[in-house]
Amino acid sequence: MVLGSTGQLGSDVVEAFATEDVRGLAHEDLDIGDATAVTELLDGLRPRLVVNTAAFHNVPRCETEPERAFALNAIAPWHLARTCRELGARLVHVSTDYVFDGAKQAPYVESDRPNPLNVYAASKLAGEYAVLNAGGEHQVVRSSGLYGVRPCRAKGGNFIDTMFKLAAERDEVRVVDDEILTPTFTADLAAQIRVLALEGPPGLYHATNQSSCSWYEFACAIFELGGLRTPLRPTTVKEFASPVRRPFYSVLDNAALAAAGLDRLRPWRDALADYMARRLRARAAATGTAS
Repeated sequence: MVLGSTGQLGSDVVEAFATEDVRGLAHEDLDIGDATAVTELLDGLRPRLVVNTAAFHNVPRCETEPERAFALNAIAPWHLARTCRELGARLVHVSTDYVFDGAKQAPYVESDRPNPLNVYAASKLAGEYAVLNAGGEHQVVRSSGLYGVRPCRAKGGNFIDTMFKLAAERDEVRVVDDEILTPTFTADLAAQIRVLALEGPPGLYHATNQSSCSWYEFACAIFELGGLRTPLRPTTVKEFASPVRRPFYSVLDNAALAAAGLDRLRPWRDALADYMARRLRARAAATGTAS
């Protein structure tokens, strides 16, 4: 069972499990914040594996709606993990690089101490603790900088969509060069989640494409692969005046995956090139120009 199955990551997870008897549930099918509904549905379907990609992802709104953030990102996973344990099912719960504050300035491994800087990150960290301490064979997977073919429900398009939109609308595009991360293609992450869920031991895992870059460097690669001609300039977080504190450095090291011999994730540039090729084919097919 995949929760959040119509989202950016959830839809790719459904595809990754296409050879299995998989059922996807969107928010319209199940509100993960409704504990009674969750219990009744899981008890009726009795899955052996549940992948939870559903969450309250809107970072600015989490700051103004902390009760909702903790209800969906912490309490709901706690109940989901306990219910799965009682049914003998494994839960794979997706979390975020934002649980770290960035002060380390080197790739974070799973044993590094988290220090969330905002409500979203704090609620997701609470969800991690809830899942990992519920008993059972559960796994928590942290990732970073997700982008995929389908839009994120909380944000609309992904960062790449935003770059194309801004390049078409503005005389110049500015992107921050002082936030470092690893952009991760959701198709790659979904395939990794499948391997981990079916073969890996319980516990906490980092799972991102390999290497790292700033958002500006990521944008430069997008402009190059997308053939965008609009001038692209670096800027800083301070100049951007974001209302929410975020880590300046949140690169994750897939140490636990590597130790288990299960790390299947490729370099982020290779993943981006694959995504851009898929994007181009999809646009060509949609406009009837495919050969």
